[in-house]
Amino acid sequence: MTTKADRAVNRTGVYLAVLQLVFTLGWTTYLIYLPKLCAEVGIAPSTVILILMMDQAIFTITDTAMGMAADRISILVGRLGVFVGILAAISCVAFIALPYVAGTGPGAKAWLIVLIVIWAITSSALRAPPLTLLGKYRAQPSVPFLAALAMLGYGIAGAVSPYLGVVLRNHDARLPFVLSGAVLLLTALAFSGIERRVAEQAQPARLAEPARRLGAVPMFMIGSMVLLSLAYQLHFNINSAPFYLRFVKPNDLQWLMPVFWIGFNIAMFPASIVVKHRGGLIVMGAAGLLGAFAIVAAEIAGSLNGLIVAQFMAGAAWGCMLMSAVSAALAIGETGAEGKVTGLVFSALALATFARMAAVAGGLQKLPDYAPLVHWAPVACWSVAGAGLLVIAASRLQRGVKSA
Repeated sequence: MTTKADRAVNRTGVYLAVLQLVFTLGWTTYLIYLPKLCAEVGIAPSTVILILMMDQAIFTITDTAMGMAADRISILVGRLGVFVGILAAISCVAFIALPYVAGTGPGAKAWLIVLIVIWAITSSALRAPPLTLLGKYRAQPSVPFLAALAMLGYGIAGAVSPYLGVVLRNHDARLPFVLSGAVLLLTALAFSGIERRVAEQAQPARLAEPARRLGAVPMFMIGSMVLLSLAYQLHFNINSAPFYLRFVKPNDLQWLMPVFWIGFNIAMFPASIVVKHRGGLIVMGAAGLLGAFAIVAAEIAGSLNGLIVAQFMAGAAWGCMLMSAVSAALAIGETGAEGKVTGLVFSALALATFARMAAVAGGLQKLPDYAPLVHWAPVACWSVAGAGLLVIAASRLQRGVKSA
């Protein structure tokens, strides 16, 4: 029977899923229209990739900074909601203004870049800080399921992005930006009320002070997350389309690319049960090895059906990795560094995205000498990181048994 506390926990997860969904769809809208906005102000098409790399470089820094700020601000109940709300308002205003400023012509080139920078910096408040609620106020056994719910929004956005690109491609940018920004702002402003209700239910005597230094295990996890994220970026964004094009025409990609995200969304919830009982590191490690196997299967697939199964498995593996990484980050509650470690997870994602964009900008995947590297690097990254995480998890388990 579902209790009142269970329903409150589920509502928190659903809220975070909606927040991640709306935020990621806003990012997708930005990606679709950025070339057109740049063209309106006279920015060369070749510069668009550099602007996107600038965004990821900013995220790499600000995601961790926002997480650290959340750790300090959340000591006082209610302050985190105000902090997120103010920055969300600035972010959404800057986002909505982008197509209107671009529409004024070449004289607005500098203003467009300034607005993009403001939006990129402030939007980091919508990633790690809301998730810190789970680590600071929710009981640890419920965190993996809630992390899976939160990441479900990210996965759904990934699945619908190809269709969104087809639908919006020939439409004016202003309406999509206004709708996306307004919905995101309303969702973010609800955070303050969510925070207060969650804190009242938890009734903590006092939240832990933020840790000054992280231990070796969290830092190893973040390093592994960089490798895992880089493998995902290379596999999905560079290698997946050519895999499918061996068997189908380009117009069919919009129906096949979401297979990865279907696996992502389905696998997280059963994996959250394993995380609940065995911890996030062991699931991250096992999923890394499973993902490496799936990529090999995709490389050698001799039919479209075989490739679809391999892509589904690869997406399932990535879903398990990301969900368990967020769960592991939020489990560091005794140090008061939930926000910092969660921010580092998102920074790892941004750094890997930056590296993938740099590879594309440099045409690395088109160079004969480096093409095999781009193809097999995801296998190597997921294998090495997965094996290392399993070793660390086994070592921690062994020490726990000896202590008991």
